[in-house]
Amino acid sequence: MAINPKISYISEEDYLQGELVSETKHEYLDGQVYAMAGASRNHERIAGNVFGEIRNWLKNSPCEPFASDMKVKAGANFFYPDVMVVCEEQNPHEYYSDSPTILVEVLSKSTRKTDETTKRMVYFNIPSLQEYVIIEQDIVDVEICRRSKGWLSEHFFLGDELCFESIGLILTVEEIYARVDNEDVTTFFEEKRLASENALDL
Repeated sequence: MAINPKISYISEEDYLQGELVSETKHEYLDGQVYAMAGASRNHERIAGNVFGEIRNWLKNSPCEPFASDMKVKAGANFFYPDVMVVCEEQNPHEYYSDSPTILVEVLSKSTRKTDETTKRMVYFNIPSLQEYVIIEQDIVDVEICRRSKGWLSEHFFLGDELCFESIGLILTVEEIYARVDNEDVTTFFEEKRLASENALDL
């Protein structure tokens, strides 16, 4: 998420105007702006995999996916989720949505605390939100919190299937982590390769 807060407080209007001309993206929390750190290859792979699968699924749907350049408005705060799905919007804005159905964040060392605490609490208060998805990049762990289940966490790992229930999309964890380079993924595919070789030898 965001790092290096500026000291002064600014208005929502000034923040939004500033983002239109800034070369660096900033998030806006409690009147302060925070510059966002750059993303790793694994971060971009995961976010791209999720966005791509959702985009293909929603081609002929009224729901629309957005990648990380679109802001979400949560109360008086603005964030850049890694993936967002919007299905119904009463008052659409050109540069943000206040009515997301799904929000996805990919964790990194600089974002973990904010994504798991501050954003979690703020996002859960968005009336339209049905699912909040938190995805690890250094290990394999996909956490889904659903409004329909009282925001209780469900965790999914390699070999599992999961469902974004609000849009009816079923994915495998393997699809989410395609091309990702971490120890869990490497071990999983090595075990699959050995199992395949053993099956051929029988």
